Amino acid sequence: MRTGATARAPALPPPWHVAGALAVIYVVWGSTYLAIRVMVETIPPLLGAGVRFAVAGATMYAWLAWRRPGLRVTRRQLGAAALVGVLLVVGGNGLVTVAERDVPSGLAALLIASEPLWVILLRRVAGDRLSRGSLLALIVGFAGVSLLLAPGQRPEGVGIAGLVLCLIAAASWASGSFASSRLSLPQDALHSTALQMMIGGAVMTGAGFAFGEAGGFAFADVSLESALSLAYLFVFGSLLAFTAYAWLLQNVPISTVSTYAYVNPVIAVALGWAILSEPVSALTIAATAVIVASVAFTVRREGVARDSVASEAWTPPPSAGRTASAPSPSGAGPSN
Repeated sequence: MRTGATARAPALPPPWHVAGALAVIYVVWGSTYLAIRVMVETIPPLLGAGVRFAVAGATMYAWLAWRRPGLRVTRRQLGAAALVGVLLVVGGNGLVTVAERDVPSGLAALLIASEPLWVILLRRVAGDRLSRGSLLALIVGFAGVSLLLAPGQRPEGVGIAGLVLCLIAAASWASGSFASSRLSLPQDALHSTALQMMIGGAVMTGAGFAFGEAGGFAFADVSLESALSLAYLFVFGSLLAFTAYAWLLQNVPISTVSTYAYVNPVIAVALGWAILSEPVSALTIAATAVIVASVAFTVRREGVARDSVASEAWTPPPSAGRTASAPSPSGAGPSN
């Protein structure tokens, strides 16, 4: 609450702190698609992703319990975290991991980049009134997606099933993001994230066993490249990037944080081409431009609107040792 008419705005963090945190989510989340593609070469996708998130969530939760004793969660908050965790971690990341056994990493990233567009669609279905600009961006963005799905335009050996899985994953992540803004989640962002990762990781690991991924799997068959990719996803993709993301949300405008949504797919396409020699056709470049432009317009428009509302109702920053919880524009969130 304000304590007087002359309440002071919180001090801005050093620019190099902001630049460093943005660089982390730009590069790390952009590179996770490549790491996933390498990981699933010799590691079962659901088991690998499940263990990654379950261990990352447990590690973050243990750190929070040590640094911030006394954190509490109600049954309602736990149920909400479980639902969002299943939609984001299992439906979002899990399906992408399964799809990347067949789908090139750059192409998967482009399809997942449609997630903010799915959120706009969900808002429209829920009865929210949208501007003509947002509706136009929605149409243009999905037109770009259709270019990637067009018969005869897909890379050789890539079936429609894997591409559809990526779109379902984007829709699932959008649903989790949409639901998270309407559910009672733990107020502390890292606490909520840790619970979502633990629960989602546990469900995904169980799904891996249920679908028989453990049958015939032997650790001796795991390549060094896949093992290193899994370690990279755990340390950098889950722990480091999520921490940087949560810090950015409480220290800089949402419209600035949201820029990762249209930077990540460009980095993913470039890395897939440079490291794995994934094909990048003229059509892929055209689709990339259309999707990224529509997503950029969407998240910037929504983010600026939310920043403007937030600036009119400023309150002092949370007390030391506590992380502010804030939704990202259009519900966009990290999918890796």
